[in-house]
Amino acid sequence: MGKYKIIPIFVPHKGCPHQCSFCNQKHITGQTTDVTPAMAEEIILEYLSTIDSTKNFVEVAFYGGSFTAIDMELQCNLLEVAKKYKDKGLVHGIRLSTRPDAISDEILENLKRYGVTDIELGVQSMCEDVLLKNNRGHSTKHVKDAVSLIRKYPFKLGLQMMVGLIGDSKEKSVYTAVKIAKLNPDFVRIYPTLVFDNTPMAELYKAGEFVPLTVEQAVDICREVKDIFDKNNIKIIRIGLLVTEDEAKENLLDGPYHPSFRNLL
Repeated sequence: MGKYKIIPIFVPHKGCPHQCSFCNQKHITGQTTDVTPAMAEEIILEYLSTIDSTKNFVEVAFYGGSFTAIDMELQCNLLEVAKKYKDKGLVHGIRLSTRPDAISDEILENLKRYGVTDIELGVQSMCEDVLLKNNRGHSTKHVKDAVSLIRKYPFKLGLQMMVGLIGDSKEKSVYTAVKIAKLNPDFVRIYPTLVFDNTPMAELYKAGEFVPLTVEQAVDICREVKDIFDKNNIKIIRIGLLVTEDEAKENLLDGPYHPSFRNLL
């Protein structure tokens, strides 16, 4: 079926119980207002006006925040909007991102009820010390437990990892990739850590207590990480964070940013 078309709906910081060291999602997404079901429907209709659903695979993707940790009523209301268009055949998939410690059978049953097809977990690292230093608020056990639960359902599973976090190293990033590969996700994303303003990481950076990777260092690490996933036949759907030109100028302080990072590998 034709091309893969994504209808992105950003839910910045909704449901996040922690301020992770690296995260200011309102800068990353360029969105500062909270999304409502009416806004979600408006976004879907706007995209569908330019997409032929009979010739393309269309997916509504809820990005940012921790979708399954937000208020259940809002969660259901947003999913209801996406499901309406999936039931009509105008949308073929519903994707969301969330935290490993915001997964349960009750949550997964609800997602299944609303026609969700893909779940992505922000793992970031499989090293306990790195998770702690970056205030992730979850452990590697949460990751393993969440993966086991999700595998009981017909969802496609994606895992996201980051390289160059506070306390990270090349060896730890490679270790994380190996551990993620053993969990056998359907796909992965690899994000080199960038320093955005108004984050805890930015404060450490300004104080000289955190030095981000260079582009060359990040490419070297990501090349090894990519090889691990390639050898395990795990699809990599993105390497490198997508940042708008305006956001890069206004809020990106430092880090291995390149508009075509994957090509550098």
